[in-house]
Amino acid sequence: MSIAFLLTTLVVVITPGTGVVHTLASAVAAGRRAGLVAAAGCTLSLVPHLVAAVTGLAALLRAGTPAFRVVTWLGVAYLLWMAWSALRERGPLTIDGDRAARPAATVFRDGVLLNLLNPKVTVFFVAFLPQFVPPDTPAAPARMLLCGLVFMLATLVVFAGYALLAGALRRRVLSRPRLTALLRHGFAGSFLALGLGLALTAR
Repeated sequence: MSIAFLLTTLVVVITPGTGVVHTLASAVAAGRRAGLVAAAGCTLSLVPHLVAAVTGLAALLRAGTPAFRVVTWLGVAYLLWMAWSALRERGPLTIDGDRAARPAATVFRDGVLLNLLNPKVTVFFVAFLPQFVPPDTPAAPARMLLCGLVFMLATLVVFAGYALLAGALRRRVLSRPRLTALLRHGFAGSFLALGLGLALTAR
């Protein structure tokens, strides 16, 4: 496991994306526990993408334009729904300390679906892993799988850190209605931007 791989993994994982936004939103809306559950869901959703990349299915998915577009548009629709839910002050991004917390299973499900319906994650693994495991390496698929598992572990640790930080700041957010509204619109805008970005992939 090279230093270059570990540093690159850290940079990629820290960079805000769909999973980071969902984790932060969940932690601010319902506390650290919800954020950690969201982080676990986002991490688990990487398993199918990793398996697809290691077995070569990602190349087939990318080549099979209709299948790729169907999955992509499903992901776009889900991201837009998340954005709409935030703007309507309901659903996964409701930030209100007086309301009942969302079930952990629902938070976990959203975390899984957000990344699972994003075929760009699979394509990313295809482009990312071979850079650190040359094809002529003995047991290359096994080494790619190991690198992928390390990437998942890094994702879980970093996302958990985001969840703990957001959860710690939650009370301060809830005590400032204007900040709460600003964050809600910020989360909605983030999901909208991610959805539009994913939509460009399907064109």
